Amino acid sequence: MRNIRSSDTSIELMLRKELWARGFRYRKNYAVLPGKPDIALTKYKIAIFCDSEFFHGKDWEVLKPRLEAGNNPEYWKKKILRNMERDDEVNKALMFMGWTVIRFWGKDILKNCGECIRVIEECIFELNMQGDRMFYGADDE
Repeated sequence: MRNIRSSDTSIELMLRKELWARGFRYRKNYAVLPGKPDIALTKYKIAIFCDSEFFHGKDWEVLKPRLEAGNNPEYWKKKILRNMERDDEVNKALMFMGWTVIRFWGKDILKNCGECIRVIEECIFELNMQGDRMFYGADDE
């Protein structure tokens, strides 16, 4: 557990490098926000989390029996369930503050970083479109 990094992981670095190369500027591990998002695009109010499959319970119904067969199953089930609950709490808190939350699985970033960037760009486009409608009003269309 001591060797598990909480910031500057390989998946974070890969996504951040691609964002930077495309001209997006961000805050990393932004402690001002709940959950300390791995990447925060403050200009657009987008919080991005890069979650590892194991610690955040991807495919929980498949993972759970594997944990039960391994060492210290109660500890791991409790830990991963709490991580999943915390993820939900953080998502709700950020959305309440007006932020858009995007979560990527680590393997999705590693296998297809470009697709992850496309999701972020589409989110920014949608937010810009909503902002334009609010600025010009619904009657002007």
